[in-house]
Amino acid sequence: MRTMNVQDQVLRAALELFSTRGYATTSVQEIVVAAGVTKGAMYHYFASKDDLLFAIYERMLSLQKARLDEIVAAGTERGDAVEDVLRAVCEDVVTTSIELLPEGTVFTRSQHMLTAERQAEVKRRRRAYHDDFESLLLRGTKEGVFRDDVPTAVLIAHFFSDVHYLPQWYSPTGPETAAEVAGQLTELFLRGIRAAASQDPGKD
Repeated sequence: MRTMNVQDQVLRAALELFSTRGYATTSVQEIVVAAGVTKGAMYHYFASKDDLLFAIYERMLSLQKARLDEIVAAGTERGDAVEDVLRAVCEDVVTTSIELLPEGTVFTRSQHMLTAERQAEVKRRRRAYHDDFESLLLRGTKEGVFRDDVPTAVLIAHFFSDVHYLPQWYSPTGPETAAEVAGQLTELFLRGIRAAASQDPGKD
């Protein structure tokens, strides 16, 4: 079993406290006590609570962008249809959002407390992901697979609103697995964006 390093210990403690007590009401002292480290050890990795909050969400941003790049690259190499690639991307972002539900929950509640510089960085990172997502939509529209009567910005907002709402209702102890929810939300999205000519008449 891998032993956590100090950085991991601090992040795990911060995540637990931020999710149960709230970011604003959690002190650095409480974090280091929960992590079992000294303040000096924590400050070696994180200069402030702001650093901790950003690091918690950065983990999700980095993972999902890396996964998107892998899926698109693999799909391109195989020559997969654009809808198959987009399906894999959508299912992945839902699944990883559920796997990192505490991180998403904390950040949704507390992102407005980040410094302006950090908020701008989060926006830039999200934009990079959305730009790649949009490229798949535009490719599908060009190929006549996806509808062209709705702006891609609206389609992206439609899908990610479901993703961002997951912390409000999904429970790991509920009746449906992450994979099942990912498949269901993805299929609903794809049905809504398919061009009329590409709709399967057997699936109305």
